[in-house]
Amino acid sequence: MSAKLMHAIQYDSYGGGPSGLKHVGVPIPTPKKNEVLLKLEAASLNPVDWKIQKGQLRPLFPGKFPQIPATDVAGEIVEVGQGAKKFKVGDKVVVLLSHFSGGGLAEFASSNERFMVARPAEVSAAEGAGLPVAGITAHQAITQSAGIKLDGTGKQKNILITAASGGVGHYAVQLAKLGNTHVTATCGARNVELVKSLGADEVLDYKTPDGAALKSPSGRKYDAVINCATGIAWLTFEPNLSAKGKVIDIAPNASSFTTFLLKKLTFSKKSLVPLLMIPKAESLDYLVNLVKEGKLKTVIDSKHPISKAEDGWAKSIDGHATGKIIVEP
Repeated sequence: MSAKLMHAIQYDSYGGGPSGLKHVGVPIPTPKKNEVLLKLEAASLNPVDWKIQKGQLRPLFPGKFPQIPATDVAGEIVEVGQGAKKFKVGDKVVVLLSHFSGGGLAEFASSNERFMVARPAEVSAAEGAGLPVAGITAHQAITQSAGIKLDGTGKQKNILITAASGGVGHYAVQLAKLGNTHVTATCGARNVELVKSLGADEVLDYKTPDGAALKSPSGRKYDAVINCATGIAWLTFEPNLSAKGKVIDIAPNASSFTTFLLKKLTFSKKSLVPLLMIPKAESLDYLVNLVKEGKLKTVIDSKHPISKAEDGWAKSIDGHATGKIIVEP
């Protein structure tokens, strides 16, 4: 298959935004040792994709130019490389590709089996492709950082989720409600009813005074905040936290790490926790099965054919997507 060409989207330098994406014909990859070749059915976009293009994660990412972006994909295995034993030709899978090499905005991609899980027939390609980065981030924030047990056991906790209608936020609301939690959420006015339908107990329009101040309508203090928004100062969070409350920042920046260290050095009982998502196949498999069981859903903002991938890219940069943006080959 390697002699044939496939349609792919790539960029060959930092910057450029949507206009920096180029439609190209490149050879279909040949799976290396321990890899499989996927015929892609759907890819989802994450803010990290355009941040890499923008140069915000240099010099680590991308690994090289030109780069085919996107890492969250679903597809069917069409070829198995030497040593690959977990899956076979014809298997439907959900995969988290490497941010170093990308490869998701194309008709085919080769991938190691390490972060690849089976996709049941009950889970569509688009639903599955939405899960890897956003879903695992939400899962780790809820279970590891906030300490919520998703079997419903444990002491009840009051949780705030900001930007709750976004990619990570909409998963975080649903996962939090599997545990023993009271969830307050913030989002834009147009998404209030959606976020309530996902299970949030209280929903604030972030543009109202109480929403901007993050004040719970029922007066609760938060044991943990899953902060999926940008630009909210620590001084806004602090008065709303319980005695040992913590803010879990899913997209930490220099200010986040400064606050983290300051709270450590001053022995503050209230803390800020920068979250750096660690890919885990078992987490992805757990999430896929929750979707299969109807306990978790991927809210799809929009679907774009690969021929118009720039439209989805622009929408992701704009920052107001409801749920996940999907690109389909």
